[in-house]
Amino acid sequence: MRHDSNDAKASSAEPRTEEERLRQQVEALSERVQQLEQEKRHYQWLAESTTDLISRHDHNGVFLYASQAARTLLGYDPDDLIGVSAYDLFHPDDLAALLSKSPRIYYHEGFYEQTYRFRTRSGHYIWFETTSRTRRDPATGELTDVLCVSRDVSRRVESEARRERLARVVESTTDFVLFCDQDERVVYCNQAARSLFRLDEEGASTTIAELLVPTSAQRWREQVLPAVTLEGRWSGELALASPSGEIPVLSVVQLHREQGGQTRLSILNRDLSLRLEAEAQARRHQEQITHANRLASLGELATNIAHECNQPLAAMGNYASGALMQLERDPDQPAHQLALPLNRINDQIQRLSERFKHIRRFVRRGSLHLAPQDLAEIIGQACDLCEPQCRHEGVHLASRLAPGLDLVMADAIGLEQVLVNLIRNALDACRDIATPPRPPCIRLEAYPLGSRECCVDIVDDGPGVAPEQRQGLFTPFVSGRKDGLGMGLSISLSLIEAMGGNLVLIDDGDPPSADALPPGPGARRPEDPDAPQGARFRITLPSA
Repeated sequence: MRHDSNDAKASSAEPRTEEERLRQQVEALSERVQQLEQEKRHYQWLAESTTDLISRHDHNGVFLYASQAARTLLGYDPDDLIGVSAYDLFHPDDLAALLSKSPRIYYHEGFYEQTYRFRTRSGHYIWFETTSRTRRDPATGELTDVLCVSRDVSRRVESEARRERLARVVESTTDFVLFCDQDERVVYCNQAARSLFRLDEEGASTTIAELLVPTSAQRWREQVLPAVTLEGRWSGELALASPSGEIPVLSVVQLHREQGGQTRLSILNRDLSLRLEAEAQARRHQEQITHANRLASLGELATNIAHECNQPLAAMGNYASGALMQLERDPDQPAHQLALPLNRINDQIQRLSERFKHIRRFVRRGSLHLAPQDLAEIIGQACDLCEPQCRHEGVHLASRLAPGLDLVMADAIGLEQVLVNLIRNALDACRDIATPPRPPCIRLEAYPLGSRECCVDIVDDGPGVAPEQRQGLFTPFVSGRKDGLGMGLSISLSLIEAMGGNLVLIDDGDPPSADALPPGPGARRPEDPDAPQGARFRITLPSA
């Protein structure tokens, strides 16, 4: 009986133990389900909150699921995409690449990555970068679905395209482009630079200083690098040392700061050889034209200059004849009695010699040499050349100089040529007066303008410049005279501008412009109510 009772207790305990175990399993499973549900909601929240489009597709590319990012990226409601084939929204060119497994599609460890264009709801395309992975049935190996994560990379693609275009431009430009690291070693040079220096693309570990001539290399160390370090940029002229010889270049050096604190320099070099040669040729042509203008001016003045030279020659002849007559009368007279005629002859010879020296300097060919010059002396020399012709034609030539004139920065012969040109033009204008009320006059007025400039006004009694001629007054080959070449004013303006000054026509009838204002309170300008009233040309030159 005791054994029966124990067996009954054991049999009743086993169901309770099994039931307890099942109940615990159910509880554990319920807890696991809740945990999975929580994780599901969490991952679903992540999928719906991310800015990337997360999608699932079947083997035909049909959308089975699309996250909320479809709204912001494509303009589609996620539900609108369900049942739509993604292939229908591919750009045709990119779909062909996908279906043909183009090398542009990157594959690594089961993941596919492709950059392509995808059509939005508005009809335009954006660049997508999609990372996808296929899932297959373990038993059959059939494809069940494709999981994709896609993001808009339009900005990146456009930026890469811009960089690629810029790289092609840099590679194909005729300028010499170099990049160097923080140790000044060349890390890249474009095709033009490689051909010039006979280097490979990486520069063969050459330093920038090795590509410059010694003087430019010294300037690189002493000026360029400190300026680039301080301001981030420098531009100026250097000279490259190529195997074919020295090449002058205009260089632009730019500092680039990269992530990690590293720095690089880009050096853009433009060949100045042709420009410098053209400028030198232009200077030679200008000097030839200017010299020809001086010869032409002297040719027009030659008759009157010759007449002026005849006066001292006649005087010397008279003094020599008188001395010979004295000797004939008294051959044994002391030599000192001939001192007076001999001194007079010597004076006339010195006068004539100075005139010939002045003419020789005036017609001598040469380039401009700026130096401090005595303005009053140059005005006097120009008047000496022109005064005989003016007197011959009944025109009074005068100069009026304000006291205290400063020295000016100019080329003496060039400034004298300008003054001669303007005096000759004024003389031509005075010929156009039919019945002048008084003898026509040409006046040169010189006065300081403030403390930094001096002015010379050339005024005549002519009719002035016609309004229709003013606009092209300084244009080459434009002349108000029928027989004029139209080069005098053009050459004069070029010469004055080369000296750092200006030449303008002053018209009292028009409002004065900024560069033609009368002198301010600090200036001293001669005033005369009887001054000529015709055209007034004003030369402005910097004080020395």
